Formats: sequence, C-alpha cells, structure tokens
Amino acid sequence: MLRLVIASLLILAGFNTAIPAKAEAFDFTPLDTVVEKAVRDSVFPGASLAVLYKGRVVFHKGFGRLTYERRSTPVDTTTMYDLASLTKAVATTSIAMQLRERDSLNLDLPVARYMPEFGKNGKNGVTIRQLMLHTSGLRAHTFFYKTCRTPDEVLKSICSDTLLSPPGQTMTYSDPGFIVLGRIIESITGNSLAVNFHSRFSIPLGMRSTLFNPAPSQLAAIAPTERDTTWRFTNPRPLVNDQNAALLGGIAGHAGLFSTTGDLLRFTSMMLKGGSLGNRHFFRPSTVTFFTSRTGSASRALGWDLRSPEGSSSAGDYFSSKSWGHLGYTGTSIWIDPEKELAVILLSNRVWPTSENIKIRKFRPLLHDTVVKCIGFRKF
Repeated sequence: MLRLVIASLLILAGFNTAIPAKAEAFDFTPLDTVVEKAVRDSVFPGASLAVLYKGRVVFHKGFGRLTYERRSTPVDTTTMYDLASLTKAVATTSIAMQLRERDSLNLDLPVARYMPEFGKNGKNGVTIRQLMLHTSGLRAHTFFYKTCRTPDEVLKSICSDTLLSPPGQTMTYSDPGFIVLGRIIESITGNSLAVNFHSRFSIPLGMRSTLFNPAPSQLAAIAPTERDTTWRFTNPRPLVNDQNAALLGGIAGHAGLFSTTGDLLRFTSMMLKGGSLGNRHFFRPSTVTFFTSRTGSASRALGWDLRSPEGSSSAGDYFSSKSWGHLGYTGTSIWIDPEKELAVILLSNRVWPTSENIKIRKFRPLLHDTVVKCIGFRKF
C-alpha cells in the first residue's frame, strides 16, 4: 500500500513512475552470472544495469568497481558514467524532437539555412534530416586537436570540409554531423545544449545526475575513462572522454553527457509511454514514433539506431525488428523494444584503462539475449 501511495505522489510530481516489480517475479540469476563473469573477464571493471519491463523496473543493480584496483569504490546504481554517443540520442535528438514538434526546426531544410557557412564545397544540399540519419556525406570522425585550438576553429574546419559521398546516398555514422546539429540547436534556442537539456528534460524528469561537465564535487561518483595523453592545450581539459567534445568545452552534440541508470530509467520510461511521464508531456506519441521508426530500407532512425531485420545486432537475437537504441564508445547502451515494452540500459567504462579493450562487442548481444530469456520470451 505504501508503495502505491509513493508512486502516486511521484506521478503527480512528474518524476519516475516506473514501479519496481516484486523481486520474485523473475529469476535473474543467469543475468547476474553473465555480468559478474564479464567483470572477471575484464570486459569492464564495473557496470550499472537496469531493465524496465511493462512500466516496472524489474532489475537494477551495480556490478564490479570503478577500476580494477581491489580498493576501488564498488559500482552501484547511483554511479555516474560518461555516456559518450548516447548524448546524440538522449540529449541532441530529444531537443531536436521538441523543436521540430514546435515548428522551430524543419528537418528537410538545408543545414545552410540555419548555418550559412556550412554550405561550402558542395554541402549546400545537405539537410537536417540527413545529419540525423547519418547520410549527409560528412566524414565519420576527425582528430580536430591536431589542427584546431578553439570551438570556433572546429566548426570552421567542418564547414570548409568536402563530402565523402553525395548527400542521401550513403550511411556513414558521423560525429561532425551531430556537432553541427548541436550548434544549430544552440543557434535556434539561444542557449547551450547543456542549458536546453537541463531545462527541457533534467529538471522536469528529475534527472538530477544527468548533465554536461560534472562539478569537481561529483568526481568520486564518476567511473573513470581512458587517460588522455595528447591534450596539448593550456586550458584545463574537460572530463569527457571524447577529445573533440573536450575541445568543444565538454558540451557537444555528439558527446559530453554524463548520467546514471536511475536517471535514464526515467527517460526511457517517458519514451516508452509515448513522450509523457505522469502529468508531464515532452513529446506527442506521433513524434516519438516518427523519430524512432524505420523509413524504407534505412538502417537508422532519426538520431537513433535500429535493430537490423537480418544479421547480428548488439541488441541480440530476441529484440524485435521495431527496436531502437544507441551505443556509446565508453561502454554504454540503451536498447528499447516497444513490442515487448522492454528497455535495457547498460552503463560501463570498458575504456578504463584503455580503449583497446573491445570485449564488450561480444558481451552486448549476450547481455540482451539473457535479459529476454529471464523475462520469459522465446525467440520469434
């Protein structure tokens, strides 16, 4: 009875309405075994894992430690992680969804309409939609620290670049594309991505540990990432693992957000509920569907990845073809299956102490398969 009263108060406050299911509802012993083995096998030093099913948090637990040191702090569900490219989906795309819904952003207009300097060297036809689908023709990545010293120089470098392929023809996952999208959002709103996300999502969703550029007082609760040995600037380096995001001041469209599984449970619950949580409305259901659905034979949705109908996927073999999610370089991921009403959130720091550790590639599908089996679904 007390749980229901508390849940009702949370609903009225607009916070997390996902009520934990009874512990005996599912046997997650195989899931514990799989993640504990991953820690022993150095897939990552530690991880925080959450499973949301039919509006209920059925699993939420920390594993391992912040580092491989025996005296390192154990991970728990409040441990903060560098989300890396989850920033693209959780922050940048979410803000773009609201702007599009409110007619402030037209996905089919050329990028150059919002950023005239971008339309150089054959890029005048690239659209916002193509940035979000990663079909702009922009290159995947550039080490901007080698030639740039300031955020403005980074943007000038992207704007003066040429395309690798004609717009709309080839899917090339592009960090520069989302750096540009982030800057366009800032231009439209007159506020940074950090201010936008904080006011539009962090505050109303109660995501108190989700932010760009965490304060020094929060460092003890943050899982460390790979040490940067090439930072050559006199200004202090922002904490974010991605060096281009650091060069951009720690706030960028492609990376920079930090969060916890607890906070992301609130966000994913809102998305699964069609853009609302409690009495708070963030998107229309049609907007969520529009941004997370496949168009034709496209391999990605707008800002989100999609599970391939054929072949291997980090979501494993059991998530439906309508599933959508995203990965982060540091060892993070979100996968959501609207058919099963299931979401799996994994936060880890597999890049500690080195990003050469790629064992997580085999672990991710195993993790998701194990979750689905524990829930009780059979392969379709």
